[in-house]
Amino acid sequence: MLRLTWVQPEDLLGHELRQAAQDGREPSAVAARWKAAGGCEAPARAGASPQPPSRYLRLLAEDLLDELADLPSRSAEHEPTDLRRIKALCREWPDRPDGDPPAPARSALEAAWLGRAVGCLLGKPVEKLPLDAVRRLARSTGNWPLTGYFTARGVPGPLLEEHPWNRRSAATSLAENIDGMPEDDDLNYPLLNLLLLQRHGRDFTTADVAGLWLDELPAGRAFTAERVALRNLLCGIEPPLTARHRNPFREWIGALIRADVHGWTNPGDPAAAAEQAHRDATLTHTANGVYAAMFTAAAIAAAATGTQDVHACLRTGLSVVPPRSRLARAVTDAVRLAAQHADFDTVVDELHAEHKAYHWVHAVPNCALLAAALTHADGDFTGSIGRAVSGALDTDSVGATAGGIAALLTGDPAALPDHWTAPLKNRLATSVAGLDGTGFDTLAHLTWSLTHREASRP
Repeated sequence: MLRLTWVQPEDLLGHELRQAAQDGREPSAVAARWKAAGGCEAPARAGASPQPPSRYLRLLAEDLLDELADLPSRSAEHEPTDLRRIKALCREWPDRPDGDPPAPARSALEAAWLGRAVGCLLGKPVEKLPLDAVRRLARSTGNWPLTGYFTARGVPGPLLEEHPWNRRSAATSLAENIDGMPEDDDLNYPLLNLLLLQRHGRDFTTADVAGLWLDELPAGRAFTAERVALRNLLCGIEPPLTARHRNPFREWIGALIRADVHGWTNPGDPAAAAEQAHRDATLTHTANGVYAAMFTAAAIAAAATGTQDVHACLRTGLSVVPPRSRLARAVTDAVRLAAQHADFDTVVDELHAEHKAYHWVHAVPNCALLAAALTHADGDFTGSIGRAVSGALDTDSVGATAGGIAALLTGDPAALPDHWTAPLKNRLATSVAGLDGTGFDTLAHLTWSLTHREASRP
C-alpha cells in the first residue's frame, strides 16, 4: 500500500487546523465537524497517516481545507505576504548601496558551501528525534555539547532501540559511515538556485522558479510545502496561489533552506537579497514562511561583506521582517534568551516551552533556534552548528543554515576544523542533473561568478 506523504487531504487537514489557529483564524467549528466525522489529527512526525480513510472522509477533508482557506485572519494586517506591504511595515528596511559592494572571495564562498554541508550532515541522523533523545544519544558517546558527528559506536543497545537514528540518513551520516556529502534537500535547493540565476539572472520571476522545478526537481526529492506546490503546478494552479491552495505547510522551513544563494550573490545588499528570496519563497510559502527566507538572505548578504559580526548580521536580517510578525518576535526573544543564559540547554528548554504549539518543521521556532545558536556561540563555527542541531527541531536544516553563516564569517575553508570537512572529500551527491559529485570549490566558483552586477543575466 502506497501512502504518499505530504499531499493526502486527510493528512493535510490536521496541519491546516493548527495553521489556522496560529495565523489568527477561528477553526473550531471546522475542527468539530472533522472530529465528529471520525477524522484524525495530523501525523506528529511522519508525512502520512498509516491507513487510508474512507472516500467520504477524503472528500470531506478537501471541502474543509477550502473552507478553512476562506476564513478571515486576525494577523493579516501585521503579517502580509505582498512585498510592498512588507516594506511598508519595515521602518528600517535597508538602503541599497551606492555602487557595487566588493564580492566575497571565492574562498569565503567555498567555506559557506562547506559549512552548510557540514551543519546539514551533523543534523541528518537525528532528524525527527525528540529533544531528550538527541541529548541522550550524544551524551552516551561523550559528544555533548556537540563537537563532532554523531556515532553509533558506544551507544547502548537499549537506547538505540528506543530512539533509532533517522532511517534514511544513518547509513551515510554517522561518523563511521560518512563518505562524501550525501544528498539532502538542504543542498539540492541551493544547487537549483544556482541554475535559476544562471538561466534567468537576478530578475527571475516566481514563474521562472516554477518552470525550473518542473524541469529539474524530482517530485520525490521535494517535501511539505514544496511537494504541495509541485502538485498544484501539475493541476494547473499558478503562483502565488501554489503557496496557498491546500498547502498547510506554507509557513514551514522550506523557503528558508533555499535562501543562502540569494544572500551569497548580493554581498552588502541585504535589500536585494531579501527581494530575491521573496520571489523564490512565494512559490511555496506565505507570511512567516516567506519572512524566514528573507531574514536569512539579508543576514547572509551582510555576512558576505566580511565586515560585520554575527550579531550585526542578525539585526540586518530582522530589518526586512515585519516587526509585529510572529517570526520577528520569536527571533528577538531568542536573541535575548541567548544573551541571558550561559547554558544553552536552558535556552533550548525555554524555546521548546514557548513554541510547543508549532510543528517541529515550522519556520517560527526554527528561526528562533537559528538566531539563538548563532548568538550564543558568538558566530563560532563548531559552537553554532552544535547548538543549532542540539535544539532538536529541524536538525539538518537549522544546522545547515547556521553552518553556512558561521563558515562564511570565517572567510576561508581552512578556518573550519578538519574533522568536520575532511570526511566530505570535496564531493556532493545530488539528484540535480549535471551536478552530482561536484566539489565545493567548483560550487564556490560558480557562485562567485554570479555575485557581480554585470552577471545579472548570463
